[in-house]
Amino acid sequence: MKITIAGAGIGGLALALMLHKRGVEVELWEAVQDIKPLGVGINLLPHAVKELGELGLEDTLADIGIKTSQLAYYNRHGQQIWIEPRGRAAGYDWPQFSIHRGALQVALLRAAIERLGPQRVHAGHAFESFEQDADGVVARMRRRSDGALVETRGSMLVGADGIHSALRRLLHPVGDEPRFSGRMLWRAITESVPFMDGRSMFMAGYQDQKFVAYPISEPLRRQGRSLINWIAELRVPDGAPPATDWNKRVDRSVFAPAFDSWKWDWIDIPALIEGAATIYEFPLVDRDPLPRWTVGRVTLLGDAAHPMYPIGSNGSAQAILDARYLADCIADCAARGGDLLYALKEYEAERLPRTAGIVLRNRLNGPEQVMQIAEERAPNGFANIDDVIPFAERDEISQRYKRLAGFDRQSLADAARR
Repeated sequence: MKITIAGAGIGGLALALMLHKRGVEVELWEAVQDIKPLGVGINLLPHAVKELGELGLEDTLADIGIKTSQLAYYNRHGQQIWIEPRGRAAGYDWPQFSIHRGALQVALLRAAIERLGPQRVHAGHAFESFEQDADGVVARMRRRSDGALVETRGSMLVGADGIHSALRRLLHPVGDEPRFSGRMLWRAITESVPFMDGRSMFMAGYQDQKFVAYPISEPLRRQGRSLINWIAELRVPDGAPPATDWNKRVDRSVFAPAFDSWKWDWIDIPALIEGAATIYEFPLVDRDPLPRWTVGRVTLLGDAAHPMYPIGSNGSAQAILDARYLADCIADCAARGGDLLYALKEYEAERLPRTAGIVLRNRLNGPEQVMQIAEERAPNGFANIDDVIPFAERDEISQRYKRLAGFDRQSLADAARR
């Protein structure tokens, strides 16, 4: 049995490492020729850290990322709506990490090359097409260096090639366009003085005007500074995302004036925006949940399967959970000499409805609902948040999303016992 993976992002690399750990042969193909630590920050929730920890990578994450201590929500006047501990501070057996996405990808890539061997990791090969028969799948990759078409055969093919997945387009060529929220994101990184305790994440505003920030560098934190990942979000007037270039550089003047007054005693948001060297623009998009991910011996994983709004810090975590469940299904099939097609159906039956629920709940703002409710009930601010949203209501919104996404403490404790 050999598994072919198209895409060496976080999900594809996690799957490759998990399959290798289970003794399953794997080959990884990535379109980018030279994988560099590009991008901005992400959060790894405890259930995802648990899985990477089982690969022996927790110490690596701790060396580069911040162990997030707390998450706080504020209204657009800088008044606190909700605050809760995160990771080990919240009683989990695993931390939450705020980390540079590119640094995480490079760390996973290095582990994959070391464990699988460099001959199993092929950079500069973009997936193009496939053919399958009763015994396996032939995948065709276009080599970037010379344009040659390269074929590889495996027992199955996994598309982990992101929100613009070429494999997904082949499986679902009609009626699967990106769904634009009407909001744009501007993302950047700024080196600055720490805010709050230097390990906190905050979100301020509401659905149509929001600012998110968290530190992502443990080495810099040890020096008394912060490398702060931030996201500004605004509703825009026209109703369609840009047709091309979803990662373009823009000038801060496009959005910064909307946040000019967002300077409070605990954070200076205009200064954070001003301090960024480069700012990237993204449309806030997802795609409708698919009726199926799997066709024969071919399936999808991560953003290729379930692109979702970056709400609840959950996109990368769900890709890692996909990888864990798929690796377990494949390994169990290999150990029993079972039917690989059944294993893929089992994976889809477990993961598709779970992630579809998160996609749909994120459209309703997920745990960030408390910010929207505060804006609707008290647009001019409040004297006491309990008079606007009682504690029990805020707590239930937080816990409900944790249960849906699979990182409430009880679910994780049960999984650890199994």
